[in-house]
Amino acid sequence: MKEDPGFYDYWPYDNRPKISWPGGARLAFWVAPNIEFYELDPPANPHRKAWPQPYPAIPGYSIRDYGNRVGHARQMAVLDKYGIRGSISLSTALCDHHPEIIAQCAQRDWEFFSHGIYNTRYTYGMSPEQERDMILDSMQSIHRHTGQHCAGYLAPALSHSELTLDLFAEVGTALAGPDAGFYTCDLFHDDQPTPIHTRSGKPFVSIPYSLEMNDTIAYVVNKIEPRRYGQMLRDNFDRLYQEGATSGTVMCIPTHNYQVSCPHRLRAFEEALEYITGHSDVWVTTGREIARHYLDNHYQQSVADIAASSGGH
Repeated sequence: MKEDPGFYDYWPYDNRPKISWPGGARLAFWVAPNIEFYELDPPANPHRKAWPQPYPAIPGYSIRDYGNRVGHARQMAVLDKYGIRGSISLSTALCDHHPEIIAQCAQRDWEFFSHGIYNTRYTYGMSPEQERDMILDSMQSIHRHTGQHCAGYLAPALSHSELTLDLFAEVGTALAGPDAGFYTCDLFHDDQPTPIHTRSGKPFVSIPYSLEMNDTIAYVVNKIEPRRYGQMLRDNFDRLYQEGATSGTVMCIPTHNYQVSCPHRLRAFEEALEYITGHSDVWVTTGREIARHYLDNHYQQSVADIAASSGGH
């Protein structure tokens, strides 16, 4: 049995080569709206049930439908207000079920990255061929409906396999070479981008997805009230902003349009965005742009430093 996943090397946070963001920014800030589609009665997966309730799971299904009907427009208006382009973690079935949402986001030059096809169909138990086909389908859907080559991946419902990163990198190369399949959000091990091993040797990077700042983790898992969530976002930013004076850091707010966009929760989110974007030396950007900048400007130096400091182990 492996002692660790093997996707990256141990690399202490202190004394790394300095990361410089565009314009001398201390911190790269991105918002990742998870825009998802949940099936009421999905195919059964022996490793995980899609719903905790027996069929029909009306409460779970309908609140997620609320997100796409109501919450999306509400969140989009707030992001527009603060000049933030979303980086969408997309259940690509949404391209067929709600093309109007895709069109609204594309008009704003938001990024689309793959979150699988349905958020009720998991990677668990898939053969490598099945997972590859799912990844390929999702990336092709994004390109067909938006014209974008999919750069990033977040496994559906975080259902990662040992081969997910290799398959995503390889499918991206087959579709668009270096312009697709070059970053992951599935690893939560750092506050800066880090090089990731792929069996193909393709330059590949993990960018911080800030899982603890995810509204579902906050509201559903940790049972945090909106006011406290807003304070957490500001506290998280303050620490990373402080450290970013030495070397650039990354903060993400992963959201769900059926969580953060509920009327009683929106103010806390909006106040946090106002606070963060009120700092002039913050790069408000997308996941793709963070990963691309790092690969183009810092990746090789990082790989060399890892090898020198740890022998690549």
